[in-house]
Amino acid sequence: LIQKPCVVALTWQLSDAQNQALDELVEAVEFYVGGDDLLPKVEEALAGQAVGFQTHLHLEPEHAFGEFDSALVCFEERALFPDAVEPGMQFEGLPEGSATPDMPADKLYTVTEVYPTHVVLDANHPLAGMALRLNLTVRDVREATAVEIEAGTVGSSVLDVLQVQPAARGLH
Repeated sequence: LIQKPCVVALTWQLSDAQNQALDELVEAVEFYVGGDDLLPKVEEALAGQAVGFQTHLHLEPEHAFGEFDSALVCFEERALFPDAVEPGMQFEGLPEGSATPDMPADKLYTVTEVYPTHVVLDANHPLAGMALRLNLTVRDVREATAVEIEAGTVGSSVLDVLQVQPAARGLH
C-alpha cells in the first residue's frame, strides 16, 4: 500500500479544464511519496492505494501550480540576450544588467515573446493559473531506500517530468 515514505511509479494523462491534452507520461516514472516530488493533492489521492489504482483528479490552480502572478512577468533589453533568443527558451535568473533587479533571482524565466528592442520573460510555471485534469495510474509501489528518504526525492519531481511547453500569454 502507498504510505509515506515510499516510491510510486506512475503513468498519466494531463489536460486542461477543457480536456485539451497538455502532457502524457506513457512510460512509468518513479516519484517519492512524502517529499516534494508530487503535488499534495496527488499524494492525498494515492494514500492507502495499491498497484493498479487509477484515479481522475481535478486540480484547481491553488492545488496545482498556483495562480498566475503578473508581477513575475518583466521586459528586458533585447541586447542582454543571445542573438538566437526565441520564445520557449528558459534562463535561470535574469541576465546581467537587467532593468528589473527586484525580480527573484532563483526563478526559471521563460521567454514568451521577442521584439526588436525587448524580450518578455515570465517566471510563472507554464501551468500557473490553470485548472487541470489528471488521469493517473499506479504502475508500481516500493519501499523508499535510506538515500531516497534522506533526500526526500527519487530525483524526478512533477515539475521536472512535465513536458508542457510554456504558452505565450496575452498581457492584460
